[in-house]
Amino acid sequence: MGSKAIVTWEYCLGKRASSLALIYPTLAKMLLLLLGIIVLHVSVLVLLFVSTIVSQWLIWDGHTSALWQNCTLQGSLSSFQCAKTSADEWLQGVQALMILSIIFSVLSLFLFFCQLFTLTKGGRFYLTGIFQILAGLCVMSGATIFTARHTDWHPPVDSISFGFSYILAWVAFPLAVISGVIYVILRKRE
Repeated sequence: MGSKAIVTWEYCLGKRASSLALIYPTLAKMLLLLLGIIVLHVSVLVLLFVSTIVSQWLIWDGHTSALWQNCTLQGSLSSFQCAKTSADEWLQGVQALMILSIIFSVLSLFLFFCQLFTLTKGGRFYLTGIFQILAGLCVMSGATIFTARHTDWHPPVDSISFGFSYILAWVAFPLAVISGVIYVILRKRE
């Protein structure tokens, strides 16, 4: 009877060890997925903040222009003279859309953390995904308006080119939409 009890104990211990071995890789995969989603979302937020704040949407002959100010290089390579941008309605629309995209993305991240702890098992992150997709659509609309109407508040110049802030706004658009779609597809697990 003593040897049978030892065999049963070892059998139970082996079963428990194998079930723990199955649980930890699943937990590691879920944590890695969660980390990836958060990194993607924070990356979108950083892109949105940088593209909205930095004055590099248009560049030409020692001048830079963005949503908030126009800067001109003065004499030496280290001094810029900056002035406010024009009061054009289209530019104000771009400013509003970029700010809305940041607000929607921050709200989406906040909702994700709230839903992460309150959503029932098997629930989807619809609200989080919708706000993130709205952030992507706002940044797309703002960049599209800027592309089509920037000549309204800047005279046409031969050597004009789009700066890195403008490009970052366009990069943020698909990443925000992809992030939003991932949130909509994502189900909560225990």
